[in-house]
Amino acid sequence: MNLAEFAKNFENRFQSRARFFRAPGRVNLIGEHTDYNDGFVLPAAIGFSTYVAVAPRTDRRLVIHSEQFPEIFNFDLGELPKQRTGNWCDYILGVAAVLQQQGLKISGTNLLVHGEVPIGAGLSSSAAVEVASAFALLSTINLQLPIPELARLCRHAENTFVGARVGIMDQFVSCAGKAGHAILLDCRTLAFEPAPVPSNLQLVVCNTTVKHDLATGTYNVRRAECEAAVKYFERWDSGVHALRDVSTAFLEQHANEVPPVILKRCSHVIHENQRTLQTVQALKDGDLAQIGQLMHASHASLRDLYEVSCRELDIMVDTAQNLPGFVGGRMTGGGFGGCTVNLVRTENISEFAERISHQFQKATGITPQIYICSAEDGAQELFPAF
Repeated sequence: MNLAEFAKNFENRFQSRARFFRAPGRVNLIGEHTDYNDGFVLPAAIGFSTYVAVAPRTDRRLVIHSEQFPEIFNFDLGELPKQRTGNWCDYILGVAAVLQQQGLKISGTNLLVHGEVPIGAGLSSSAAVEVASAFALLSTINLQLPIPELARLCRHAENTFVGARVGIMDQFVSCAGKAGHAILLDCRTLAFEPAPVPSNLQLVVCNTTVKHDLATGTYNVRRAECEAAVKYFERWDSGVHALRDVSTAFLEQHANEVPPVILKRCSHVIHENQRTLQTVQALKDGDLAQIGQLMHASHASLRDLYEVSCRELDIMVDTAQNLPGFVGGRMTGGGFGGCTVNLVRTENISEFAERISHQFQKATGITPQIYICSAEDGAQELFPAF
């Protein structure tokens, strides 16, 4: 990303100078499908970001351009659509609509977007554009919001305007990421703490490049199944408001009274919360063997209990197991395609990337995309050098 060229492109399109904001995508080390159950997650912001250049207008129009897409969108801020339009600009429109619902009268604005987070790979390109555009739109009225409030606002936009029932993990880590660290987030209280990624390890994200049709619909089905599980457990304990509140002992006590499919779903979530906390402790202790075992168990649970993996993800995970430098890996994201995340020793990165790509292609006929990443800082304003 050349910020000076981005600035020049904005000036050529809008004949004005801009301010610049970036927000990163993310990868989740462990804690999958726990965020919408008020649980714990351990994501890291990564070095793929969405950049937004912004400048105020003299009227009440919201004009949106992208360097990746040809369409130009022009909306009256007083008459924004009530629901998604089906275009990529929906993530920005949703943020603008929610800001105004909160009583914040944003000014007319020109926006130019440059996205480098791979779309559809499970690296949260949607949260990156939401967070970057929220920072940009708020800058036009000289307002900054606390990280938890901004993350909630962006999630609300995706839930209510775009119609995706995501949890808060993606938006939160895009705001709060810290270089060299994953972020342990309590999705109920939004309390968070950095967890150091050992300096001799890097994140290798392996994109299968496949996305099965089940993905979106099944995500919402899994949420409904978790909500159904809560209704069973709250019969026996009125203090249960989410699967976060169910201990493994309480689960075992009532296992025979819960339908088999619901039992599988809630078993994954309840044990995944424990694995997430155990992984944070293992990171602090430098116990790489324990981290690897926990990531392996997480993938097996997602495959067998939550049933959101697929053949390609399983092959990618299995292929990594015996490669040089491999510490641990699992599927990451909603499932049914997308990516795996792997912790790999830095000195073995090149060999690992080459071999996993070759072996996956040999097994599936698909050429994967391999991203070598580090944990990076969250959203920020940028200042180009002219």
